[in-house]
Amino acid sequence: MVSMVSGFFAVFAELLLPGLAVLCRDWPVLQAVATLPLLLLLSYWCCASVFPESPRWLIATSQISQAKKCLQSFSARNGMCVSDELYPAETLLSEIDEVFPEDIQPEYHHVVELRHTRVIWKNCLILGFTLFIGTGIQYCFTRNLHIYSPHFYFSYFLRVLTGALACVFLCVSVDRFGRRGMLLLAAIVTGLSSLLLLALTQYLHGGLVLVLSVVGLLSSQALAMLSVFFGSEVMPTVVRGGTLGLIMAAGCVGMAASSLMELQNNGGYFLHHVIFASFAVLSVLCIMLLPESKHKPLPDSLKDGERQRRPPLFLSHISQDNPPLLRMQPQSSEYNRDSYSRLVTATKKMLTKDALPYKISISPQAPLLSSNGIAPDANEDSS
Repeated sequence: MVSMVSGFFAVFAELLLPGLAVLCRDWPVLQAVATLPLLLLLSYWCCASVFPESPRWLIATSQISQAKKCLQSFSARNGMCVSDELYPAETLLSEIDEVFPEDIQPEYHHVVELRHTRVIWKNCLILGFTLFIGTGIQYCFTRNLHIYSPHFYFSYFLRVLTGALACVFLCVSVDRFGRRGMLLLAAIVTGLSSLLLLALTQYLHGGLVLVLSVVGLLSSQALAMLSVFFGSEVMPTVVRGGTLGLIMAAGCVGMAASSLMELQNNGGYFLHHVIFASFAVLSVLCIMLLPESKHKPLPDSLKDGERQRRPPLFLSHISQDNPPLLRMQPQSSEYNRDSYSRLVTATKKMLTKDALPYKISISPQAPLLSSNGIAPDANEDSS
């Protein structure tokens, strides 16, 4: 949800940009007005209290002392107490001390280490490819909008509004149908819209061309947004910043391709459309190789990222003609701390009791051998 809120901020900034352009009336002035607020980001680097470091990344890279300080500052600001004298073993800081030794050294990771992985670099490559398609193919749809209105503002505001609708659509659908499924749907709709416009533009009615352009623009922006959001969940914590940088760099290359087409006055537009339509169809096959991150913990280490596997394409259903003899109920693997503590307490009470709640009666039976080592029957015979 936080990622989607940041997407709304980006849409709001694009809506304000034409107004700033009207007020500034000069390109250098507009460039200065858009760039100077970025100097506020220096406060994030200078003042750690304004924008603190991620405790999850600090713990994943074994920077335990800094993670403790960060968590203590969070608790002090929120008015919460992280230490409890009655139950010190159940506090967060004591659990960190139990897991990590005192002399542990920090372990830093770089993007170069992805060459030793198999799953992580594949996911990063696929998501960068989908973001490249989602940003680069938008020009194929916005070009058709100039036919209905020669003004720049029509296509610009329509693109921004479809971006807002795509963000709302992701907020509603992604948490219900999954990230992988919605990314696959966005890629399919984008590919079909681009292929139909590429092959049948001169045979279709003008209103249908407009509808296909708007739908393709909506799905391509959803594809771009969801690629970044999906990458933030699939990539491990230790290299999440670097891998997200690579994914977003691929998206910038796609935007640059659209800008180059506008600078060349639509020269080579047909080749541009053919390439990105083919890439959109190819991305459908690539997305099937991605794992699903819905309701799953974020991977922290490289090993956690390598354990991610894609879900099966077809779910196996039990045949109704040959049902199993015994239908086994899957046991829940959720860990409940309260029930476990009650079980431990009850077990300790049972082990510390002196008398059992019931007695086991054993019928008296004569010993097989007497004290002298001779059976009782043998004594009777000898007598």
